[in-house]
Amino acid sequence: MKLLGCVAALAMYSPVMAGDAMAQTLRMAWSQDATGLDPHKQPAFSSQRLLELVYEPLVRVDADLVIAPAIAESWEFSDEGKVLTFKLNKASKFQNGAPVTAADVKASFERILDEATGAVARANFQSIEAIETPDDATVIFKLKQADTPLLTAMASVNAAVVPASEIAAGNVGTKALGSGPFILESWNPNSKEVLKTNPDWAGGKVEIDGIDISVLPDETAILAALRAKQIDFAVLNDPMVATMVAREQNVTLDRTPGLAYHVLQMNPSRSAMKELAVRQAISCAIDRKDVLETASLGEGAVTGPLTSPAFANDPSTLFCYEKDLDKAKQLMADAGFKDGFSATVIAATGEPPTAASEAQVIQSQLAEIGIKLDIRMMELNVYVDTWLKGDFDMAVALNAGSADPYTMYNRYWTKNGNLQKVAQFSDDKLDSLLQEGRAEPDHEKRKAIFSEFEKHIAEMSPWVWLYTSYNYAAFQKNVTGFEPRRTNSIFGVTKIKLAN
Repeated sequence: MKLLGCVAALAMYSPVMAGDAMAQTLRMAWSQDATGLDPHKQPAFSSQRLLELVYEPLVRVDADLVIAPAIAESWEFSDEGKVLTFKLNKASKFQNGAPVTAADVKASFERILDEATGAVARANFQSIEAIETPDDATVIFKLKQADTPLLTAMASVNAAVVPASEIAAGNVGTKALGSGPFILESWNPNSKEVLKTNPDWAGGKVEIDGIDISVLPDETAILAALRAKQIDFAVLNDPMVATMVAREQNVTLDRTPGLAYHVLQMNPSRSAMKELAVRQAISCAIDRKDVLETASLGEGAVTGPLTSPAFANDPSTLFCYEKDLDKAKQLMADAGFKDGFSATVIAATGEPPTAASEAQVIQSQLAEIGIKLDIRMMELNVYVDTWLKGDFDMAVALNAGSADPYTMYNRYWTKNGNLQKVAQFSDDKLDSLLQEGRAEPDHEKRKAIFSEFEKHIAEMSPWVWLYTSYNYAAFQKNVTGFEPRRTNSIFGVTKIKLAN
């Protein structure tokens, strides 16, 4: 009844069928909705997927993980990498018709850098010493040090440019006003979003008129709606549903390897996990391949901390990546916890949909070394708030990847990282290696630096990295042009065409 109810409700606000000549609005569905509209403060994938269609950063990462223009049409490093100059696209406009100016860029980054904002990517921009705006189309970032991955950090929607006037008025987050390809006309949380194509978007022509997004928490209902041709396009998270879609003759499944990583996060400030040997024992007790096979049907690959193809290494070379129960038990005994201990692990319902299964497999595996794990499932918005406070013993998480390791990890593992409260672990060597990798311009040298970082953090075991999975999109045969991205972005919907 639940599935039929979802589909029936969807049909009520999806009156145009896929083959209808009128169907120039893309009917989309996903299972998790945004948790807020402030692009600087939203860490969840579900929020970023919506906001990246409305807001724009200075630059973006394209389908090949290469930096591409967005609001900025060109950029240049000078003075040994300590000065970064952007020339803005003069055609860029906010969705209220106002031009995007250097003043808006400056105000946006000052807001991000203000600790009171609570911007999730603040740590990525702490090399910025001053921002100069010699004219409306030029922004000059003066840096304290060379910062090779700064452009990658600026490519995130968490670094979106918002109007200076909206910042001054305190409106950011209360409504969505960006310069991106779509205008958010309405948002009914956990139910529906209506997006209209922005005719003034400077990024090029969008072939569809807009997007109607239905939030259907049950992904089997999304599959039923695809079968009934009540939706054109769906973002899927559940590998079980994705494998069912793959067997559908009339639906196309795009399956793109992701940079995001599934991880068991420990809180090294809590109880037994203060002990290195205990954290290492947990790493040795976990069979990562079993977690992948059981929770995700094998849809992915066991991973180390580095997931970008340009930096990734063979994870089997890292500390205890093969399950070693005898070593785990010895480490527990060495740390004074031969009889184990009790702890709680938090996980979010729905994103990822594998979270509960991952927690259950880990619970079973850790029981073998005496750790009694209580699983606490939370709604996504509650989970995010709890996670940001670092209020957990352990957490099952799906964290964003990046083309650059520094952009992925500095906010957790540098001493001034703005998510140190989540990581609860500080280490001189990790901090030093991240800073070294940040300043080094040569790729091969950077790869060696981050390989050492990866080896060390796996040995310190503040977290246990599990696996990477796939980004799934499913769509009707009349949908063409979608451009998938490894970053979990759905910005490629801007390329979609709908055939009659």
